[in-house]
Amino acid sequence: MANAEHGGRTTEPLAPAAGRTDPAGARLRAARLGLWLVAAFLAVRQVAVVLGTPRGERLTDLETWAGPDGVLHVNGSLYDSTRFTGTPFGGLVLKPLTRAAEQALGWGWTFGTLLLVVALGVIAARNLPRPLGRRTSLLAAPVATSLLMLSLPVRNAFWLGQTSIIPVLLVVLGCFVARDWRSAGVLIGVAAALQPAVLLFAALLWFTGRRRAAAASGAAFAGVTLLTWASMPRDSYIYWVHHLAGAGLGGEADALANQSLHGALLRFGLSGPLEIGLFLSLGAAVAVLGVRRAVRYARDGQLLLAVAVTGCAAIAVSPATWQHQLLWVLPAVVGRVGRRACDRHVWPVAVIVVMTLPGAMALPHMAALYPLRDNAVLLTAVAAATVVPFLPRTSPCYRTPIPAEHAPPVPARFRRVQLLPFLKRVLTRPNLLLELLLIRVTYAAYQQVRLAATGGTNSGGRARAETHGQQILDIERFLHLDVERAVNHWAAGVGRLRDFFDFYYTSFHFAVPLTVLAALYVRRPADYRWARASLGFATLLALVGFWLYPLAPPRLMPGLGVIDTVHGVQDFSKPDYGTLTALTNQYAAMPSLHFGWSLWCGMVIAIVARRRWVKALGLLHPLLTASSIVTTGNHWVLDAAGGAAVVLAGFGLSYLLTGPRAQTVTAARTTGAAAAAGSAAAGSGVREETAESASAPRKDPARR
Repeated sequence: MANAEHGGRTTEPLAPAAGRTDPAGARLRAARLGLWLVAAFLAVRQVAVVLGTPRGERLTDLETWAGPDGVLHVNGSLYDSTRFTGTPFGGLVLKPLTRAAEQALGWGWTFGTLLLVVALGVIAARNLPRPLGRRTSLLAAPVATSLLMLSLPVRNAFWLGQTSIIPVLLVVLGCFVARDWRSAGVLIGVAAALQPAVLLFAALLWFTGRRRAAAASGAAFAGVTLLTWASMPRDSYIYWVHHLAGAGLGGEADALANQSLHGALLRFGLSGPLEIGLFLSLGAAVAVLGVRRAVRYARDGQLLLAVAVTGCAAIAVSPATWQHQLLWVLPAVVGRVGRRACDRHVWPVAVIVVMTLPGAMALPHMAALYPLRDNAVLLTAVAAATVVPFLPRTSPCYRTPIPAEHAPPVPARFRRVQLLPFLKRVLTRPNLLLELLLIRVTYAAYQQVRLAATGGTNSGGRARAETHGQQILDIERFLHLDVERAVNHWAAGVGRLRDFFDFYYTSFHFAVPLTVLAALYVRRPADYRWARASLGFATLLALVGFWLYPLAPPRLMPGLGVIDTVHGVQDFSKPDYGTLTALTNQYAAMPSLHFGWSLWCGMVIAIVARRRWVKALGLLHPLLTASSIVTTGNHWVLDAAGGAAVVLAGFGLSYLLTGPRAQTVTAARTTGAAAAAGSAAAGSGVREETAESASAPRKDPARR
């Protein structure tokens, strides 16, 4: 584990020569200050949330241990109830601190945990794999601290008053800070006495040449465990023998919070000797593969990654790994995966999403995906320990991945466009996994904002939404646009017409945009990026509208007499009415994304399609959508106008921030260059094939 580049130095100077100004360095220092302010804000917010919660609802685990009626006060065993989940050594250490813990049960414990998190983030940032760039060296510490503050394990540790950060910090101190083998071994041994699975780090020490430290860690673990056994024999027997190193303590072993292989197998319905044998076999395989990979990365100079991989293996092999003990997955974000530049961000984004968002937000609510959603952290840990192909530092793609192909600069009509010149026009296809992940998280945020607009309940904003509905109706009457009721009753009286518009409303809202995105992704990658950005801006603006102006659609307006042809008859006497109110907020009508997304599809098809009949078919889609949202009673006419406004604004923002779409200009230039090359070849008597180059708009003619 010894690393020649372990000393925290960077590969580039951090200060300019005397007498020289360094504008880039000043910007980096300002950015670092801003990031530290963000980390401070997150810390203050976390402390405020904990201390602002009533006494009986915060720090519940700490109250369980050290409160007036806590298990550390009882005369019998610590495990007479399953409330205490720590090791006997943890109870032995906490017993003398009971009175101090009671006196500092709020502020002291919370601020102490905060200092531990900051120390962990700083130490991790100072030991990133070398070589490091100047920007990474300056910004790593505040970014690492902010990610730790946002992670679910740290938030749970704050909220519950857990000690799970201490073993992680002890291991990090033993691997990176301790300068002699005795202190390193003792730190890791004590950490293993608090969380037994951490003893796996002794194997990492042994196979990386630090055998004295490995022996010291084993001796320290054995010593404190035997001391605890002598002091608390009954508790030690219950923990180590009866509960098999804590299995079954703190809740049911098959609970979703237990993100270990043992818990996952129980959730899959296995039990008895079969489950135990399978758990031992899989656990042994994960431990062996994880330690082997960690040794390889440690010898490669990626010691922080090696520690993360070993910790991920420890998560899997522990009989019980509760949510607040899953912090080992987050340091695995430092591993570099993928040879292409577009693949480099997939792994860190996936880790951050898994560690900061609940599984329900990262994956759709589909029964087939429940096993993946319920075990997301475990699967990420097992993948990091066994299969994720982290690049070695000797790889030529470690520092410089294969770059994406960019279009040449495109002149814009206006002088200040583009406002974000660093956003280059990429012509290659983005990583599909990252795109799906970001789309899912964005849609989950979209659902949350729709619901939060009414105060968190479906009926919470009913009065306000109906007031806004009356305002829209009055405006339409003034403009002579109040045709919703007449059109709705006319269509409802024609069976086939009603069925057609009902089907169109319920079936094409998601199908057409996803089809357009998929076709662009496969056939026109550059246009996919441009169209996706425009759609994202339009949806973001629509979320603002949902938040600021909740609006009842015509079908949910009492007394208007509009027939809900899709969802059935509404019972307005009930606070929650409508068959979909259990799923989403039905008062997110302004602007209409049904029409907005359909207009986006029509405009994109009309712009990129080559055949006129395809363009006409694309423009027909928003027309039919506008008809369906009105005839079914789900939107006002002005909702469609609002949808059109946000879509046009989305295209405008995309043009303003990133400039003109690259595909058209690049294709024209490539076609012109190919024609010129064909003429020159014909003049010299040499026949060359130019059709392929003329039809490949992604190629840059300047490179020929």
